[in-house]
Amino acid sequence: MRAPLLLLLTVWLGLALPASARAGEVRLAVAANFSDTARQIADRFEARSGHRVMISAGSSGQLFAQIHQGAPFDVFLSADDERPARAEAEGLGVKGTRFTYATGRLVLWSRTPGLVDSRGQVLVTGRFQHLAIADPASAPYGRAAMEVLTRRKLEARLKPRLVTGNSIAQTLQFVRTGSAELGFIALSQASSLEGGSRWLVPAADHNPIDQQAILLTAAKDPAASTAFLKFLRGPEARTLIRAQGYEVH
Repeated sequence: MRAPLLLLLTVWLGLALPASARAGEVRLAVAANFSDTARQIADRFEARSGHRVMISAGSSGQLFAQIHQGAPFDVFLSADDERPARAEAEGLGVKGTRFTYATGRLVLWSRTPGLVDSRGQVLVTGRFQHLAIADPASAPYGRAAMEVLTRRKLEARLKPRLVTGNSIAQTLQFVRTGSAELGFIALSQASSLEGGSRWLVPAADHNPIDQQAILLTAAKDPAASTAFLKFLRGPEARTLIRAQGYEVH
């Protein structure tokens, strides 16, 4: 009986090892506002697929510049639709793989209770010295914040008070540490913050923050990366995305 058992064990190992060898790695370039959500999705994906996910977070502009310079990324999760479209047009992204995975909302937040009112009138009354925003040139949420100020005819008045972060993550840090009394951050960030005061900016006050994903042509393991993008579009990931304050269409 020992010989047949040994043969069965050998066959089992022969089947198991190739499956392990097929496990791949997905290198994600993720917009800073989505990094926590991406980690949650990645954990679920890893458990389901056996693939490993590596996350690099930053502003969408910074990540796009790195992709242009040949940074080793497989998938780009931007905070806008402009840069994935450019990646596709310039041959950096695979045609037909681009899609909107989430639509973000903007929040004006302060750690000081009562400072930010429910209509954002604090921007008019000016009871603050510094207003934090992400860099509009590289961060879509910063661009949306500037659109709010422009639409409300406050840009010229508040420009001297702006404190600019290189990403939405640094912008939140400015407000948390008191470098700015208030700041424009993502709803996904604000949903995990306790206390303070906030104003959910009406979606009509800025252009939609449609966040798009794309498979990059330099992907080392296209099969694993495509599997991740499929998971990102699936019901489990979409439920996680909604729970973090994003809209999913």
